[in-house]
Amino acid sequence: MTNKYPDAEFKDGVYYHQHDVVIVGAGGAGMRAAIEAGPHAKTAVVTKLYPTRSHTGAAQGGMAAALANVEEDSWEWHTFDTIKGGDYLVDQDAAEILAKEAIDAVIDLENMGLPFNRTPDGKIDQRRFGGHTREHGKAPVRRACYAADRTGHMILQTLYQNCVKLGINFFNEFYALDLVTTKDENGKTRVAGIVALELATGDLHVFQAKSVVFASGGFGKMFKTTSNAHTLTGDGVGIVWRKGLPLEDIEFFQFHPTGLAGLGILLTEGARGEGAILRNASGERFMERYAPTIKDLAPRDIVARSMVKEVLEGRGAGPNKDYVYLDCTHLGAEVLETKLPDITEFARTYLGVDPVVEPVPVMPTAHYAMGGIPTNNEGEVLANNDEIVPGLYAAGECACVSVHGSNRLGTNSLLDINVFGKRSGRNAVAYAKTADFVPLPADPAKEVRDMVERLRNSNGTERIADIRRTLQEEMDKNAQVFRTEETLTNVMGTIHELRQRYMNVSIDDKGKRFNTDLLEAIELGFLLDLAEIVAYAARNRKESRGGHMREDYPDRDDANYMKHTMAYLTGDPHSPNPEDHITLDWKPVVFVKNDEGELRYPPKERKY
Repeated sequence: MTNKYPDAEFKDGVYYHQHDVVIVGAGGAGMRAAIEAGPHAKTAVVTKLYPTRSHTGAAQGGMAAALANVEEDSWEWHTFDTIKGGDYLVDQDAAEILAKEAIDAVIDLENMGLPFNRTPDGKIDQRRFGGHTREHGKAPVRRACYAADRTGHMILQTLYQNCVKLGINFFNEFYALDLVTTKDENGKTRVAGIVALELATGDLHVFQAKSVVFASGGFGKMFKTTSNAHTLTGDGVGIVWRKGLPLEDIEFFQFHPTGLAGLGILLTEGARGEGAILRNASGERFMERYAPTIKDLAPRDIVARSMVKEVLEGRGAGPNKDYVYLDCTHLGAEVLETKLPDITEFARTYLGVDPVVEPVPVMPTAHYAMGGIPTNNEGEVLANNDEIVPGLYAAGECACVSVHGSNRLGTNSLLDINVFGKRSGRNAVAYAKTADFVPLPADPAKEVRDMVERLRNSNGTERIADIRRTLQEEMDKNAQVFRTEETLTNVMGTIHELRQRYMNVSIDDKGKRFNTDLLEAIELGFLLDLAEIVAYAARNRKESRGGHMREDYPDRDDANYMKHTMAYLTGDPHSPNPEDHITLDWKPVVFVKNDEGELRYPPKERKY
């Protein structure tokens, strides 16, 4: 076989590349990191999807920054809202960084060419969004910078265009499957690179690197009703987990209030920012009962629970009384067609409902993982509460800074990928300039090769689609908006059974080129790993906080659970009891103090 990649060495059927910085994922966080790293070091972006298909493009409503272009605002109010919105599990120093650097992050994008909506005098326009307030909760504030309801799409396109301008080296449709690590003389983990599968050919590629940045997105496809694309299967998070590194706050998953009923397709919170109203079957604006001050613009966890409660108490709409309505009719056709064109078309296309003249059926949809790969504020991945893994970084939804705590505020995700994507890229290149390449093991691709060949050559009787469907249905049923000891125990039992079945799967496509059958089989393995940790950590947290609502423990318990969950893989993952292979520990929340030594953002009751 001839070497198609002149900069790579071809040896024993594997391509070997060498780059200073390798970034896994080409969504907003990955490309923002690449823009920082690319001009200063040899950088490669390894991405399962073509960059402009990344899930950042599905984000609709806006990106938060206290620009004060429309109303008075401040970064401190933004920080307060982020901490309160996260139900006080947010690391407060990280929240201050997010809010302070938000302004420059928006201006960076503007200078890169992003076409934000404008005020009549030419400034970047801003709209209201859930949980964002002025003067520490007194009233909603216009903080979300937006480009119609296509803000994520515009960010993705803008970042990609700038990566092209800088000549960033993309390896498109390369599926990262392993993190290559070694141990130093002190037994500490050292990063040597990654292994990826080229989807077009089935070839394996080893990317040796001084720095590796994971920006691989979330894992919402463990749920049936989700706003996440089919590709969001937690690959990067799963890779890190399998290497024995911890995951943080994995039990906290956000359910966005307004997914199209029965489908989960997202309708942006920007609709409520523009004035849309949630109503039950009788037409009541029910959020006035749950959040009397900011009503429909309460944080997502509160709105989602309120919607489900309306349905459970018999006030749902439709033939089965299993959804509520998002009423946009009073906004008028001009607002809907100019500021909310995508969601207007979604409702028409997928439900046959015209938001201009009739309310849209909606229910919560699995949307965003607050937890993930633990990092410090510089994007460096943690091996435990204090120790970093030199040369390993993470940013975006796959990471946990923790800037979202137990519930992310809308528009803070697009902000997160830009602020911490930039930080991780900047620090990855700084590390690469002073570090040497860690020597690769004798056969760094062996584990991936063995896994791929086992799946490709299996003669098992189980089907990937059957196992995935059962997983998603059971996670929806037992680990969604409301959870209990019983439901979480039930789903863990199901996941163990599915793990056993997964060992007996087979795929129809035995070929190498564009083998999406193989791709989905590998993705399912990651989903099973992560679903088990989500359920196990959720059962262990005997309180309700943010996106984690335990009906059997309905109160927030600051005395016992004002701390982050840290989960470690410490045994055989196929053992029947999670206790045999998952070890749970805790990590303290970071609080910020003022000059007098008092807490600047003390935990309080969460009223809106």
